Amino acid sequence: MKAIVFSARKDEKSYLIDAFEASGHEVMFEEVHLNRKTAELAAGFDAVVVFVNDQLDESCLERLAELSVKTVALRCAGYNNVNLDAAKRLGLSVVRVPAYSPYAVAEHALTLLMTLNRHVHKAYNRVREGNFLLDGLVGRDIHRKTVGVVGTGNIGSVFCQIMRGFDCRLLAYDPNPSQDLIEQGVEYVELDSLLEQSDFISLHCPLTAQTHHLISERALALMKPKAMLINTSRGGLVDTKAVINALKQGGLSGLAIDVYEEEADLFFEDQSNRVIADDDLMRLMTFPNVIVTGHQAFLTEEALTNIAQTTANNLTCLEQNASCENQLV
Repeated sequence: MKAIVFSARKDEKSYLIDAFEASGHEVMFEEVHLNRKTAELAAGFDAVVVFVNDQLDESCLERLAELSVKTVALRCAGYNNVNLDAAKRLGLSVVRVPAYSPYAVAEHALTLLMTLNRHVHKAYNRVREGNFLLDGLVGRDIHRKTVGVVGTGNIGSVFCQIMRGFDCRLLAYDPNPSQDLIEQGVEYVELDSLLEQSDFISLHCPLTAQTHHLISERALALMKPKAMLINTSRGGLVDTKAVINALKQGGLSGLAIDVYEEEADLFFEDQSNRVIADDDLMRLMTFPNVIVTGHQAFLTEEALTNIAQTTANNLTCLEQNASCENQLV
């Protein structure tokens, strides 16, 4: 199968090349995002391989179908950026990578939590300037604190297991509770109850119409004043303007995000020589109790290997007309 990779990054190319060559697929890379305007680049290819910030709306998919593209291969778990109804109508197959390394994302969530709680980002900058004062660096023991986990799929479950090592009380919210986690002592509660009781809250759920702005002004008002919020899932889960107001008013102790709801034209690119026009993101980054990383939670050697191999295997399954467990449409 001949495939074109959109939103290609340097860090992933060698993994994709190895996996595609081993599977007998031909691959070409484009750094631009896929959308209606750039869809022309897919002419002559059987499949497009896309990532989280590619926009496969109805008009983009229609153009791909006109160009005789047959397959959309997501090299990620989320698929909120693909119009599945349109893909089905147009006869396009859509496959994804549902699980690449839940440990990578869960461990990054813990990294953000610990960095934010112990002010490591502030201490790092101080020490580099020769400032060894401890003022403003007081954190809290994570031991036996209440941790709220919103979404207990693969990643959320691993995060729960990690936090058990801190002897935390674990509260979870998910429409489909995990019996394994219940047996491990995780308490499933309603979202409001989780927000009210948790010292640390970590988001691990997909972005859907129901979960969009799950963390809203109302939700933030329910949280403890010392609560910290971690988001390594999807940016649209959090109402950015509401979070800014909560931080300004002292209603939220800290925020650590690896995703941002308007990240599509910002993340995965060097913006250092440009004026970033996103006022909300720039405002967030002025707060000393906010940490932003650029959608790197998945970025481990193991995850990149699994993503590449699963993507290549998905294409092989479709090429051979075999059953593909990762197929959405």
